[in-house]
Amino acid sequence: MQSRTVATLAALVPLAGAVALAGLSGSYVLPVDSEAILYSKGPVADPISRLQQRLDSGALKLKYEDEFGYLRSVLKELEVPISSQVLVFSKTSFQAPRIGPRMPRALYFNDKVSVGFVRTAEVLEFAVQDPKQGTIFYTLDQERASRPHFDRRDICLQCHQSGATMGVPGLVVRSITPDRSGMPVASAGGTVTDHRSALKERWGGWYVTGNTGNQEHMGNAIVRNPMEDERLPISEGTRNVTDLSRFFDTGAYLSPHSDIVALMALEHQTQMDNLMIRVGWEARIATWENDAINKSLGEPAGIRESTEHRINAAVEELLQYMLYSEEAKITAPITGTSGFREEFEKQGIRDSKGRSLRDFDLKKRLFKYPLSYLIYSEQFDALPEIVLNRLRTRITQVLDGQDDTTPFKHLTPEDRAAVRDILLETKPTLLSATTAGPSQSVEGR
Repeated sequence: MQSRTVATLAALVPLAGAVALAGLSGSYVLPVDSEAILYSKGPVADPISRLQQRLDSGALKLKYEDEFGYLRSVLKELEVPISSQVLVFSKTSFQAPRIGPRMPRALYFNDKVSVGFVRTAEVLEFAVQDPKQGTIFYTLDQERASRPHFDRRDICLQCHQSGATMGVPGLVVRSITPDRSGMPVASAGGTVTDHRSALKERWGGWYVTGNTGNQEHMGNAIVRNPMEDERLPISEGTRNVTDLSRFFDTGAYLSPHSDIVALMALEHQTQMDNLMIRVGWEARIATWENDAINKSLGEPAGIRESTEHRINAAVEELLQYMLYSEEAKITAPITGTSGFREEFEKQGIRDSKGRSLRDFDLKKRLFKYPLSYLIYSEQFDALPEIVLNRLRTRITQVLDGQDDTTPFKHLTPEDRAAVRDILLETKPTLLSATTAGPSQSVEGR
C-alpha cells in the first residue's frame, strides 16, 4: 500500500534545481517553530479545522461515492467550484506511480483551499490558508467511514517549504518538460510560474483547455524521445485545445476541463499567498527579535531602525506583486472552457459602477483592475498591523501618483484612479487616512 505520509499537493512543488524567482524567493527558510510563529503548536482556524468541528459535532455528514470517494461532497462543503479543475500529468508528486498522461491528477481551488485528487489513491489532499499560520496541509482517507477525519500533515513541509515557496509553508505552480510517461526531462530543468511568466514558459506537464490565439504555451505536450530532442513539440495540436478526450478518459473526472483561466488565477494566487505568509512571518519574527534586543539592552520599547528596514523591504515586494508589477503581456485574447471565469467573477465585491478586482481582462493582461483580489481574504486582513500600516502608506502613494518609479510604470493614470475608487468603496481601510476620509460620503449614499 502507498504510504499515508504523502506530501500534500506535491504536484505544485518544485523539484531540486527549479528556477528561483527574484527577491524573497530562494531566500533562507524561516524557522516554523520560532517562538514568534509556533506553526506546529499554535492554534488554527482554517477551513478544514472548522469542517472537522462540524463533523465531530454531528452537524455535518459527508457523502461518499464509489468512484470519487468524498471528493464531490468535500468540494461542496468548502465551496470549491468544480469549474476550477486543472489537471497535471507530470510525475512531480509522491503519488507519481499513479499519475501520468493517461491518468492526470486533478486540482480544485478557491481563495482559501486547494484540493488534490488522484484516481485510485488512498487519500484526498488539502492545502488550506489559516489566517495567521499560513498554509496548513491535511489528508482525508478515501475509505468510507462513519465519521471521516482530516489528518494534519506537517511532514509535507519536507517538500512544501523551500526557497521556491519563499521560505515558508506554501505552494507553487511548476512548468517542466515531461516525457511520454510524465517524468520530467532532467536536462530541461523547470520553472516556477506566476503572472510574471511569459506564456511560452507555462504549463509544461499540465493539460490546458482554452484558446490563446497564436500565443504558445507548454501545456498538453510531451517529449517522445528525450535522447534525441528535449524540446516540447508545441504546435496547433497542443494549443487551442478544447477537448482532452484524445489524451485520456475525461469521463473519469468531475469535469472534462483543465481551464486556462483557472490555471492563470491559480498561478497568481499561489505566489500571492506565499508572499503574504512570508511577509507576515518576517514581521512577526522581526518584531519578536526587536523586543528581545531592546529588553537585553535595557532600552525602551520601540521599533528599531534595522527592524523597520527589514519589514519595509519585505512589504515592498508584496506591494509590487499585488499591483502586478512585471506582469507578462497578453498579445491575443484568452478564453477558457469550463465556466470558471464566470463563477470567479460572480464572487467579486463591486463598487457603485459595478467594478471588481475579480474582473478578468484576458486581452492585454490578466485582470482589468491591477490590484490583487486577495486583499479581501482573511489571510490578508490577519497580516501584522505594522505590515498593514506600511501597505496603506505605500498603496496610497502609488495610487495618488506620488510614486511613479519603475515598478509602477505599468499603471496608467486611469488604472490608478480606478483601483483607488474601487478601494474607497469596497476596502477604504487599505488607504491611508488622508485618502480614505472621503469614502465616508461614498458609503453613506
